[in-house]
Amino acid sequence: MQGSKLTRVLIGGGSGLNLIFVSTLRKMGLNYMSLLSPSKAPFYGIDLGNSSALIGSVTHPVTFGIEQNFWIEHIKFEVDDFESSYHAILGRPALAKFITIPHYVFLLLEMPGNTRVLSLRGDLLMSFKCDKEATDHASNIRVPNTVSEILATTKELSLTKESIPSKKSCHSSIEPTVHGHEDHTTIRGK
Repeated sequence: MQGSKLTRVLIGGGSGLNLIFVSTLRKMGLNYMSLLSPSKAPFYGIDLGNSSALIGSVTHPVTFGIEQNFWIEHIKFEVDDFESSYHAILGRPALAKFITIPHYVFLLLEMPGNTRVLSLRGDLLMSFKCDKEATDHASNIRVPNTVSEILATTKELSLTKESIPSKKSCHSSIEPTVHGHEDHTTIRGK
């Protein structure tokens, strides 16, 4: 099989989106700018304390398994350019498309393959390493902690009448989060 082997993939059964990072697309040797479709809204709960405006979305073939037993699906990923200890996050949309059965306690993901059931095991040491990197990264992010600091920053922005949208944008009170016991698996992306 051709493609890039991604060994740091967070299986986020609590996440409503599939996310891939610009750094991952660059490492895969893809000209991601030519592949992007527009995305409309920011999302919350991934980059601690901050909203993230998506760069766009891309549909990319993803393969689970090995040459003798595999399954390929085209997965739509939202693309963002922030620092992460993962290559990608696969949420409920990808898990549903692959008809997966996650066993979070055993770090095991099962799904149909072309010849038999695929059983993919997570790596506990890699999971710990990714969590440690995410914690280190989160401790270096500066989030304003007082209302006066936020107001001071807001006053620095000069808004003109043309830059204020004429319609109010809808904001949901639901914020997607990645929580629980996530599994780390290896996938092949073509």
